[in-house]
Amino acid sequence: MFITRVRVCVHVCVRETLGGTMANKVKWVTDIEKSVLINNFEKRGWTQVTESEDWNFYWMSVQTIRNVFSVDTGYRLSDEQMVNHFPNHYELTRKDLMIKNIKRYRKDMEKEGSPLAEKDENGKYLYLDFVPVTFMLPADYNLFVEEFRKSPSSTWIMKPCGKAQGKGIFLINKLSQIKKWSRDSRTSTFVAASSGKEAYVISLYIDNPLLIGGKKFDLRLYVLVTTYRPLKCYMYKLGFCRFCTVKYTPSTSELDNMFVHLTNVAIQRHGDDYNHVHGGKWTVSNLRLYLESTRGKEVTSRLFDQIHWIMVQSLKAVAVSGHTHIRKQKRVPHFIPAVLQLLFPFSLLSHTLNTLTSLSRLNTHALSSSPSPSLSSQPVMNNDKHCFECYGYDIIIDDKLKPWLIEVNASPSLTSSTANDRILKYNLINDTLNIVTPNGDIPDCRWNRSPPREALGNYQVLYDEEQALSENVERDLRSRSGQSLGSKGMAKGGTGPRPAAATWK
Repeated sequence: MFITRVRVCVHVCVRETLGGTMANKVKWVTDIEKSVLINNFEKRGWTQVTESEDWNFYWMSVQTIRNVFSVDTGYRLSDEQMVNHFPNHYELTRKDLMIKNIKRYRKDMEKEGSPLAEKDENGKYLYLDFVPVTFMLPADYNLFVEEFRKSPSSTWIMKPCGKAQGKGIFLINKLSQIKKWSRDSRTSTFVAASSGKEAYVISLYIDNPLLIGGKKFDLRLYVLVTTYRPLKCYMYKLGFCRFCTVKYTPSTSELDNMFVHLTNVAIQRHGDDYNHVHGGKWTVSNLRLYLESTRGKEVTSRLFDQIHWIMVQSLKAVAVSGHTHIRKQKRVPHFIPAVLQLLFPFSLLSHTLNTLTSLSRLNTHALSSSPSPSLSSQPVMNNDKHCFECYGYDIIIDDKLKPWLIEVNASPSLTSSTANDRILKYNLINDTLNIVTPNGDIPDCRWNRSPPREALGNYQVLYDEEQALSENVERDLRSRSGQSLGSKGMAKGGTGPRPAAATWK
């Protein structure tokens, strides 16, 4: 049963009708029965209701969110209602669509002449090469075969687009394995996504992962998005590493051993060597300490800056239109990114390049006498004001300390496998609620609230587009008036300090 009744009266009317202290309490409902959620709701004194009653806050599964925003069964949310998913979150969280949108984003950046889309002599992106080479099957089968034959000794990993927790994943190193699998599953899986049945992606396997204790691991990091336009997102500082239980080997004889290759807890907990005390997990802070002691602080800081860069660019890939506004503009000389890389460490480089791109766009529109033509004004992600989302990012680091984005999860697991896991996830939900429902008040989607710094908890601002644009305009105006920023953030000829950066650096 799904609710169809929604409060449409205005905020004042609701308070008068309900009366008493009940009017000030958030009424919550969830279809995910996890203690880390319920305990956080109850701690705030919120009132639990059923889905058929009036509610303010609904923490729901991805299946339920489809009904909320469905053309056939959906309904209009009031200004005092909030949900934990964006309507078409799958543009980022479905494996094939994530790759499709990142590829499109890179091509759009190339068309715009952005310095971020620069390539090396081998045709690889210098700054946007953060996902493994990936193809959709069966649509890209011929392209995949062409790529496979360039390096026939390579290993590839196949994943069903719509599944999680390591289900349906397997590795191949021969074309015959795909053909056999296709024949075996032709009645159910190896079909286009548009047919309504399951599709697959096939990606070049990262066969040189960074190992600790001889074992492969990945990172689970959390990113909270409160709005896509303008993009505002927060990075949670308390992520963790997930380790395999069996030592890694690239040997082809072990391709079928998922305890060697897949870090998912849902897989590893069934292994003979699984440790139920620590759950095969390390905190990100422990990883950072390990890397600082073995590789150095500067290298470690650069790695985490690159990870943050990946997250922001992946979000930008779905925040913008499917067809960007394209017009002729002066291309930034190709040597500038290389010069910037020599002059600045990566943490500054990412922000500087982003500023260059934004300024280029701002100048183009500001100086043009007519509006730029648009192929489409329809954005990829539907930025509904009633929504927020806490994503689970999966990152793998290779032995050269290059991070790779593997996938983004719309419903990262809230199941606790250890005591430390429970504490982390309880705090994650607590800090998330403090940002999206300031002071535990009834949501009011008519106002765009920015929480004070002390309310962020373990979150930190990852990217604030509105502030970034403001900073870019200020820099542009200063450059035109002959002013420049001094080494300590003071404008030469000015009196005020530079405002806090709009990104993590």
